[in-house]
Amino acid sequence: MAKKVAVVLAGCGVFDGSEIHEASAVLVHLSREGAQAEVYAPNITQMHVVDHVKGQPTQEQRNVLVESARIARGNIKDLAKLDVKGLDALIIPGGFGVAKNLSTWATQGKNCSISKEVENVLRAFHAAQKPIGLCCISPVLAAKLFPGCELTVGHDTECEQWPYAKTAETMKELGCRHVNKHVTEIHVDSRNKLVTTSAFMCNAPIHEVHDGIGKMVREVVRLA
Repeated sequence: MAKKVAVVLAGCGVFDGSEIHEASAVLVHLSREGAQAEVYAPNITQMHVVDHVKGQPTQEQRNVLVESARIARGNIKDLAKLDVKGLDALIIPGGFGVAKNLSTWATQGKNCSISKEVENVLRAFHAAQKPIGLCCISPVLAAKLFPGCELTVGHDTECEQWPYAKTAETMKELGCRHVNKHVTEIHVDSRNKLVTTSAFMCNAPIHEVHDGIGKMVREVVRLA
């Protein structure tokens, strides 16, 4: 039987939704591992819409589920309908949508709140001891919900290669253990069944991001 893995998206586009290359890499590697992806997104309005040419917010409004459906080629379900009992694992790609639409991390950092639907899903998989894969910025969700867990978002010292390294320091303030890893590496928290990799938290060639996500996906499927 193929493993069924829920993939939760946060819109379409790095600055206001799911990072498209990360989401695509997750789906490609799940297919390669013989797993069946079931894509979900919350049926909510995005925090805002960003013009990805100018890098500036616009006055437009978009829906997270509708936008995520672009990546899922229309094969997507409302997150409210997710039933953990029929699924073997959960993966959440990164992108600013995680910090803007699935949570308020972008504006409130460690004092953020997480969307109730997203929190319920994460807690359900965690309680069922089913593996959770997180990449890029999405490990902050676990840092907020599961104190004492082990995670990586790459490195904790800011430099040109690691421009978002302060995220690791903020996660430590929430009580989690951050483990420095290169973009092609993963960290596995065996106790909490969390598998994390840094993806585009690193200024790295896209194939290295793809390779790191592949290792994360393979480990999630193995643990499922």
